[in-house]
Amino acid sequence: MSFVEILYIVLSYCIGAIPFGLLVSRGSGINIREQGSKNIGATNVTRLLGKKMGVIALCGDVLKGFLPIFIATLLMEGKANAHLVVALCGAATVVGHMFPIYLGFKGGKGVATALGVFLFLSPIAILGCLLIFVVAVYFSGFVSLGSLLGSAAIVGLLLLLGASTWKILLAGFIVVLIWGKHYQNIGRLLSGTEKSWKKKSE
Repeated sequence: MSFVEILYIVLSYCIGAIPFGLLVSRGSGINIREQGSKNIGATNVTRLLGKKMGVIALCGDVLKGFLPIFIATLLMEGKANAHLVVALCGAATVVGHMFPIYLGFKGGKGVATALGVFLFLSPIAILGCLLIFVVAVYFSGFVSLGSLLGSAAIVGLLLLLGASTWKILLAGFIVVLIWGKHYQNIGRLLSGTEKSWKKKSE
């Protein structure tokens, strides 16, 4: 792997580490890292600052997942190790969001950024994941459950769609990271103490 290819991966991480949720909350007087779920993701931004700011944060997190892998695909076109570099750029972007160097490696849970990555790699699979997410949240009231089920579904959907092995492996790696980041939510779901979106409570 060349220096330039390694640079692509490092830059992907740096882009993924941009904390859009924190940036959009600037000037609001609310520190999203200290209130609500204390997460920098769009869900906490929405709860604390409203839907408009939540949508802005969501779009930023999705875009930072989409752009690096899109650009890497263009730059690596025709090269022998293109798929490896693109996959590593996608993984680095999600890792950047979860463990951002700008925030002492304490970041979000990676769902929206992963959405951006696979929105480019497999938009059809993402549609299926979004459907599962919406249905789960609608009937349960738990965004965390929707995120867990929606993210887990990506691997199965990619298999059904006959996706390349490297895409399936990338999806599996990211799903493990997402579920790992949701360990507290999983515990609360199992104990019945997870906070419901329907109740709009913290």
